[in-house]
Amino acid sequence: MDIKLPRMSGIQCVAELKKSLPEVQVIMVTVYEDSERIFKALKAGASGYLVKSGPPEQLIAAIRDVFRRRRAHVGHIARKVVQHFHLIGPAPQEADNLSPREQQVIDLLAMGFIYKEIGSKLEIGTETVRTYVKNICQKMHVRGRLEAVAKRRLE
Repeated sequence: MDIKLPRMSGIQCVAELKKSLPEVQVIMVTVYEDSERIFKALKAGASGYLVKSGPPEQLIAAIRDVFRRRRAHVGHIARKVVQHFHLIGPAPQEADNLSPREQQVIDLLAMGFIYKEIGSKLEIGTETVRTYVKNICQKMHVRGRLEAVAKRRLE
C-alpha cells in the first residue's frame, strides 16, 4: 500500500482495512522515510514499511516474511517496534479525544455554521466558540477550523 492515495491516505486505508479484516497483512511501500509516517503506518496496523528506492529483492523478501506471518522489517529493533504497536492496538482517531462540547462545535462547523450561529445554537458566546475551535485544532494537530473539519471527515 502506498501512503499517497487519491481519496484517503494509505495509512487511513490500513486502519479501515484492519477494522473489518483484522487478519489482512499490509506492507507500506512508499517514498516517505520520516519516522512520523512510519509510526503512524505501524500504529494503523501495517505489517511492514518499505521505501520504494530499496532493491526489488527487499520487496520480495518482505512479501515472503508477511506471508509467513513475520514482520517485513530488517533488524530486531524494528520487529520489537512493530510488535509493540500491534499489542497496544490501533491509535484512537484524534477527533476521539475531543470533549462532547468540542464534538458539537466541530459538527456544526462541518455543517457550515459560522461562530455566531454556533454560539447561538449552543447558547454560548462567540469568543467561547473561538476557544473551543482553538482547543479542537490543538487536539487534532491542525492549523485551522477548515483543516479540522476536513481531517474529521477523513477519520
